[in-house]
Amino acid sequence: MKNAQAIRAFGVHLRRLRESKELSQQQLADLADVAKITVQRIENAKFTATLDVLISLSDAMGVPLEEMMNFSVSKEKK
Repeated sequence: MKNAQAIRAFGVHLRRLRESKELSQQQLADLADVAKITVQRIENAKFTATLDVLISLSDAMGVPLEEMMNFSVSKEKK
């Protein structure tokens, strides 16, 4: 994976957004019409989300796509 740090940082960001909305992974998956395993894999940096999935997740949480993508990546060594 070329951007492993960013993928991990996005997973943490997604989990925080989901938890701030008091949603379980299953609830988010149901609202976004994706599999629960998809949410788990994104949050655990095992899978990179497509734009289609990102839009579905942001719509499901009522979060603008811009906010979904507003996360920081630490500049630690790989």
